Amino acid sequence: MKHLLTLAVATLIGAPAFAAGHLDAETVEKIEAMLASIECQMDPDDIEVEEDGYDLDDVICKGGNQFDIKLDKAFNEVSRRAE
Repeated sequence: MKHLLTLAVATLIGAPAFAAGHLDAETVEKIEAMLASIECQMDPDDIEVEEDGYDLDDVICKGGNQFDIKLDKAFNEVSRRAE
């Protein structure tokens, strides 16, 4: 019974994080289209879902520069940090 309770608690704690991090194909396509419009690309596995939008890690842009880019929920760039 103790193990079952531990498993239930672990599932409840981990479930919201997993649900928040899920990206559907349409969202990935919109992010990739936005990046293409600014001549950048990235591995979709490096997209992190946040409460206020998306955090894009290791974005490579024209010229070989690498950035971390934050997008709002409407896929507008709100910040860019060179790596």
